[in-house]
Amino acid sequence: MVEMNPWVAGVTDPPVTISRRWLAETPPVPDRPTIELAQAAPSYPPAEALREHLAELALRPEVYGYVLGVGLEHVRAAIAEDAARAYGAVVEADDVVVTAGCNQAFCLAIGATCAAGDEVVVPIPYYFDHDMWLRAGALTPVYVPTGADFVPDPDAIAAAVTERTRAIVLVTPNNPTGAEYPAAVIGAIAEIARARDVLLILDETYREFREHAGPPHGELARDDWRDHVVHLASFSKSLAIPGARVGALLAGPALRREVAKLLDCQTICAPRAAQEAVAFGLTHLADWMEARRTEMHERVTAGRTVLADRPGGFRLGASGAFFAYVEHPFPDRAATEVARRLLAEVGVLCIPGEAFGPGQDRWLRLAFGNVEADLIPEVGRRFEMGGTP
Repeated sequence: MVEMNPWVAGVTDPPVTISRRWLAETPPVPDRPTIELAQAAPSYPPAEALREHLAELALRPEVYGYVLGVGLEHVRAAIAEDAARAYGAVVEADDVVVTAGCNQAFCLAIGATCAAGDEVVVPIPYYFDHDMWLRAGALTPVYVPTGADFVPDPDAIAAAVTERTRAIVLVTPNNPTGAEYPAAVIGAIAEIARARDVLLILDETYREFREHAGPPHGELARDDWRDHVVHLASFSKSLAIPGARVGALLAGPALRREVAKLLDCQTICAPRAAQEAVAFGLTHLADWMEARRTEMHERVTAGRTVLADRPGGFRLGASGAFFAYVEHPFPDRAATEVARRLLAEVGVLCIPGEAFGPGQDRWLRLAFGNVEADLIPEVGRRFEMGGTP
């Protein structure tokens, strides 16, 4: 039998895949339909106008052809205009590479910047796909624990940067915790990246679901942002099209050139119909997107209210965007054991903290994107049943 790449073989299966395996193996709880809090995906469909637009596009032969690898010009222009508006910045279409999802944008940024043996600074808890990609590529993630607020400490980040560091990765609003990183913290870490000549990769997949008004940070408003900052964007959540696989990478010309090479070797281009969906959504669906942001905020608020009383001993650590990060009440049990018990006994499916890095085995990630607000009190009741006896 052919030996597998040991770097890839050494990476665990994707946590969402594991949770689906649990679901298939675990008999349903009688009279308690499973509440799916594992995968962060919207429970609502795309806007009707967007679906109608895609139906019209499906009849056009050109939609099935290749496009320039970095993306359709009008799509890149729409993404640039959206970023410029959100960040109070000057962003051009040429700054944008359209990718097959935000995960690919991250992989491309890392692939264009890092070689085997390089280090990448990653606050924990981390987004599991980021860590999987780094380790599968023979890179060394350097983990930096966050504090009680789950916000990175710039001094700790600075102390983790070495001569082998090629990049610092931030995810804000954060997956898995939902925490929004303050602009001052992002700015301080960006200064570290500039001073130490490393790349700052900002994954802002959940930007549309922030609770605070105004620009998330000022980095894209700087004239020199292209030298040390890469901004990653996703439209899976904001437009409710996760299966369409479309995201974006905003960066300087040197990095974009290398990214274009890798992109051509992988997908050649992001799906054309998906690109058209993004252009339509960004130019026609502002009100619909704002309504979805409000809806998701209501779900997170409902979750905070339910968890405020610590049902079953479960304690809310942080929340925001699509997520709540919850400490379980069993100090002698790993989060994986607790998560499997919650599924088997009370019908709640969630992701255990071990998926998000070392030292996270007391935590569970709940994704509220999958559930309506009126079902969230039931989550609290089930935690009460599945918690401390």
